[in-house]
Amino acid sequence: MTEARPSAPRAAAPPRSWWRANQQRLTPWLFLAPGILMFGLYVIWPIFESFWLSFYDWDGLGEARWIGWGNYRELRSDPAFYTSLRNNVLWLVLYLLAVPAGLLIALFLNQTVFGIRLYKSLFFFPFVISQVVVGLMFSWFYAPNFGLFYKLVEWLTGTGVAVLADPDLVTYGIIAAGLWPQIAYVMILYLTGLNNVAPDQVEAARLDGAKGWRMLWYVILPQLRPATFIAVVVTVIGALRSFDLVSIMTDGGPFGSSRVLSFYMYEQALSEYGYRMGYGAAIAVVLFLIMMVFISGFIWKMVRDEREGY
Repeated sequence: MTEARPSAPRAAAPPRSWWRANQQRLTPWLFLAPGILMFGLYVIWPIFESFWLSFYDWDGLGEARWIGWGNYRELRSDPAFYTSLRNNVLWLVLYLLAVPAGLLIALFLNQTVFGIRLYKSLFFFPFVISQVVVGLMFSWFYAPNFGLFYKLVEWLTGTGVAVLADPDLVTYGIIAAGLWPQIAYVMILYLTGLNNVAPDQVEAARLDGAKGWRMLWYVILPQLRPATFIAVVVTVIGALRSFDLVSIMTDGGPFGSSRVLSFYMYEQALSEYGYRMGYGAAIAVVLFLIMMVFISGFIWKMVRDEREGY
C-alpha cells in the first residue's frame, strides 16, 4: 500500500482592502453626500447665520455693530410685529382647515363614478397655478365695483364689500385665496395615500359590519398617518411663510393690517423702508422658532402614537 502524501498547505487569502470591507456600509452615504452637503450649505448654515446676525445692527453694506439682545428688545415694543404675529396665528389656525377639506375631497374623488377624471382635473387645477396668478385672480375677485365677490355681496345685501380695503377683513380674504391651492395640494397627498390603503383590511372591516364613519375612523385614517403628517407639516410651513399672496394682493396694507412675519421681515431687511438686516434676522428667528414648536409637537405626537400602537 502506498503512503498518502501530505497535502500542500493552502495559500492564505489576500487581505481585503479597507474599501471592500466597508463597501456596503459606505455606499449609501456616498449617494447621500451631495444632498447632505447642499442641505447643510443652503439650509442649516443660513439658519445659524440668521441667529448670529440677529445680534447685530447691520445695513447689509457697512460694518456690523454688535448690539446683543437689542433687536429682540425692540421687537417687544413694536406694534407692527404684534400685528404680524397675530395675523400669522390667524393664518395658522384657518390654514389647517385645508387638511380635513383635502381629505373629504380626496375621499369623494377616490370613488368610481361617471366623469371622475373631469372632477379630478378641476380640483387639481389650483395646485398647478402659480401663487402670483392666484393672488391676481383673487384681487380681481374682490375688486370693488366690478369684482364677482363684490357684486354677489351687493346683490345679496344691497351694499358691496371691498375686502382688501377693509383692515378687519383683509387677512381673511387673503387666507381664503391661499386655501384654494393648499386644499388641492392636501387632496393630492391623500389621494396618493388612499391608493396605498390595504384592501384586505377594508374587506375584513366590512365583514365585521364597519361602514361609514367607523370605517373611516378605525380603518382608513390610521393607514393615512404618513399622508396626514406630510399634509400638516406643509400646511404649517405654508401658513407661516405666507409672503407671496400678501405681497401681490395688498403689499401689507391697508395701513399694515395684513402684514405677516415673513412680509414684515422682508420690509425691515430688504425693502426701501428698512435695510435693517439684524432686525429682519431677529424676526426670522422668531418665525423659525414658532414653526419648530408646531412641527416638533406634531412629530412627537406621531412618534408617541406609533409606539403605543394606535
